[in-house]
Amino acid sequence: MDTPPGIAATTRVCVVGAGAIGGYLASRLVTVPGIALRVLARGAQLEAIRARGLRVLEDGKELRVPLACDDDPRRLGEQDVLVVALKAHALVEAAPTLAPLVGPRTTIVPAINGVPWWFLEGCGGALAGQRLASVDPRGEIARVLPSAQVLGCVLHMASAQGAPGVIHKGAGRLVVLGLPEGPGADARRIRAAEAIAGLFERAGLEVQRSARICDEVWLKLWGNMTLNPISALTRSTSDAILDDPLTARLMHEVMREAARIGEVLGIRLPITPEQRSAMTRKLGRFRSSMLQDLDAGRRLEVDALVGAPWEIAQLAGLETPWLGMVLGLARQLAANVASQDGVNA
Repeated sequence: MDTPPGIAATTRVCVVGAGAIGGYLASRLVTVPGIALRVLARGAQLEAIRARGLRVLEDGKELRVPLACDDDPRRLGEQDVLVVALKAHALVEAAPTLAPLVGPRTTIVPAINGVPWWFLEGCGGALAGQRLASVDPRGEIARVLPSAQVLGCVLHMASAQGAPGVIHKGAGRLVVLGLPEGPGADARRIRAAEAIAGLFERAGLEVQRSARICDEVWLKLWGNMTLNPISALTRSTSDAILDDPLTARLMHEVMREAARIGEVLGIRLPITPEQRSAMTRKLGRFRSSMLQDLDAGRRLEVDALVGAPWEIAQLAGLETPWLGMVLGLARQLAANVASQDGVNA
């Protein structure tokens, strides 16, 4: 009988990206006995982790975590479990280099925000099989990271990148895992998914197993596609946006349009926009990832969070004026950030 990833005596696990989310996940996974953890990182983050370890500030405590890091996938080789924790636009650029990490039995766990590259392949309903140019413009990601090897992942946790090598962990440790094909997956895939869920649990993370991971991705997107661009446009924290009835209404109107898009894909959302906002409040007062990127002068993650839902709506022939307005404003903001970055360079 084949041995799925996560069952072998020593399991090779690689986290791609050592930023706010990837670094935190790596700091937890490295504590699990029986796995060989490696982190693919670059630049100042790589140098800081190599020199001083990763500093994780959580619940008023500081933890220094030594991590085995490299910047060359060829030196790391084929992995059993590949956790991809890059921004969507960074993944577009990095995808061609990741091929040495992926073999036919590698399980790919995308710990990313927004609509992932595999979404229409696994959750497309009437649009199944179509490629989203907004997140995978050349089809390179799907070629290197096959959708058939994906274990869907949704994170509900707040984390921020500080200085190089420093992560400020906020509220939440929930990881939702599920196979896009649901209970109909073959036995090997089901065993592999369960083994990886167990690995995350042993790492001290809260794990929820989902038979409808597509719904979970869309439920998380419901908040991100609204809160992220609005927070960046207004430079406001989550509580301020939810407390203002006008910005809260804008969020909810976009979410209602997104619910109609989801229906085309066969996605069922069991709660209202207002209930989804209540879930966001449980994370406390925080600065969204897009606002953090804006403050740091980094490229904004507009395409995966707002552009992809808009693209799906266009493919489905749906009118989404509220979503279109938010996308237009967010695109202009992103273009201005990119232009300013060019001036500063």
